[in-house]
This record gives sequence, structure tokens and C-alpha cells, in this order.
Amino acid sequence: MNAPTTSLPGGTWTLGNSTITRFGYGAMQLAGPWVMGPPADHDGALAVLREAVAAGITHVDTSGAYGPRVTNELIREALRPYPESLFIATKVGANRDAQGGWPTARRPEDLRKQVHENLQSLGVETLDLVNMRMGDAEGPTPGSLTEAFGTLVELQQEGLIRHLGVSNVTTEQVAEARGIAPIVCVQNMYNLAHRHDDDLIDRLADDDIAYVPFFPLGGFTPLQSDALSRVAVRLGATPMSVALAWLLRRSPNILLIPGTSSTAHLRENIVGAGLFLSDEDLADLEGIGR
Repeated sequence: MNAPTTSLPGGTWTLGNSTITRFGYGAMQLAGPWVMGPPADHDGALAVLREAVAAGITHVDTSGAYGPRVTNELIREALRPYPESLFIATKVGANRDAQGGWPTARRPEDLRKQVHENLQSLGVETLDLVNMRMGDAEGPTPGSLTEAFGTLVELQQEGLIRHLGVSNVTTEQVAEARGIAPIVCVQNMYNLAHRHDDDLIDRLADDDIAYVPFFPLGGFTPLQSDALSRVAVRLGATPMSVALAWLLRRSPNILLIPGTSSTAHLRENIVGAGLFLSDEDLADLEGIGR
């Protein structure tokens, strides 16, 4: 089983043959406004990535669609040559348009192009993990992922991808993907106020498959709840710290990828995620989103 061996909150988790920190870092916020264009502070973005690795984080999440390619190029500039322990997850299945939209791009030729662009912009010969992103900006949508996911399986067999995952998916699509090839993670929206995947998380935990919540702090609109604020005041912490700590307590297979463009905020997130939540705290928090 997965045993904590790091001073970071939550310890570690094993994805395939890679052991990574449960507390990771999501690079999306390093791009410009609305995840388009370069950061306002280029050197500051590099500093955040270097601080994350210096703090012991070995799990970084990105996508070629962020910028586009901006966060990948920042990761390459800041961290290459990459530490042997560093695990970089990316995702494919969407492009960006001039208006900042996220049009789908899931034809086999689209996915092959995106994988090769990720390889080039990150400066690697093999991608550690590629998540097949389904659905749209509103969330998961029904439909088969066989053709799209099958293309990633082919690329994995060609040696360009080590591990596969799925993102923004329904429970049925998770089962469909697992029927095609092994997956190591599911990346969906989930937080204290959005608990729709509770049953899925528990089933994945039984099979040692990770669950990676995106928007763990509520997304572009931060989580707001009287119960969350009450617990935060009781602990002398921020509501966001409590939300991160709750996710790590929720299930051992949950991996965190909170994003920030500030080194100070990164340190706050790490400390906050290590908060101890009492039974009283957990009871108060359990009512949120139910």
C-alpha cells in the first residue's frame, strides 16, 4: 500500500511505478489572464516552480492548452534538467481559440499533434502521464471515449507516454476507459461544495487508482460557506487551508494540485494542507455540498 514518506502534507502515492507526493502543484495559474499568454511576472513564475520542487513537491500538473504552451515552456525553463523524482502530468483533448475558449480536439490526428507538442514544449522524450480530457467547460458530458482514449493507448505503446488517465469524465466513461487499458488516475472537479464523485472516489481507492480534484478551492469563484468559515476561525486558519486539509483527509487516493503564481501563497498552501481536523471539524464540514 501507499505509505507516507515525506514531510509534505499527505505523504506519497504510487502511480504505476512512480511514487509521487500527494501534495502537488498545478501550473495553470502561471499563464496570463484567463490562462492565455505569458505571465505578468516571468521570473516570478519560474521562482514558484523552483520553490515547489525545493519544498519537496514531485507532482506537477500542466497542459499544452495552458497559454497555450506557456506553462509547459515555463516548466522546461525553470526545472530542466528535471530531477529524477519529478513527475509531470499533462492532458490533451482541447485547444484554445483567439477568444480564450477551449474547443474540443479529440480526433486521432489532433491528439497525436497535442502529444508531440507536449513532448517538445516540455523537452522530454516520454510523457509521465497524459490525461484524456472529455466533456466541455460545463463539466462531463455523456458519450464514448473509445476512439480518443484508444489513440492515447497507441501512443503509449509507441513509447511516448508512460501512464494514462482520464479527466472531466462520467463514471461510465471511467469504466469504459478501464475496459480498454489500465488508468492510474481520474481528474475531475471536486471539492467541499461539489461532492458528486464521492462514490467514484471510494471505488477508485479500492483499486489503488488516484483521484485528482481540479478546482479544489472552488475554481475562479472561491469556496464560500458559513461552516467552512466557522472551522477556519476555530483553527486560526484560512478557509482555503481547511478545504485543502479536508481533501487530504477525505481519502488516501486523493492527490492535490492547487495552483498559485506566488511563492508565499505556495508556502501557505503547503502549511495549510497540514492542518489537523478534529472530529468536530469534520462533522461541520461534512454538511457542505450535501
